[in-house]
Amino acid sequence: MLSIHLFTLSWTHSVEKTEWLETWLVSPAGLEIVEARVKGSGAGMEPPEGAALENGWWVYRPTLGVQQEIVLAASGATGGGWKLCHESGCLTIGAEPSLPIRVTICAGNE
Repeated sequence: MLSIHLFTLSWTHSVEKTEWLETWLVSPAGLEIVEARVKGSGAGMEPPEGAALENGWWVYRPTLGVQQEIVLAASGATGGGWKLCHESGCLTIGAEPSLPIRVTICAGNE
């Protein structure tokens, strides 16, 4: 369990080998994505309308509403898993085959 209010999730697309990064805000209402970045584009990874190219990254704000959880696949086939970073550091999750990983808010995380 982590006590955080903002975190990033980053990973490398398993087919295109393209870096992705999402910034999430943790609030009493749930998890809200505030920004996404994609290092390039590829099949099925076209930047959405309104995305801006900044230093080689397509940057945009997804229109996804507040989520109660984020479910991350943990196939072990991507070679690196997911990196979750926050103000105190980073940890890698889902690098080995396992059940899906669920990122949720905890009671009292306000």
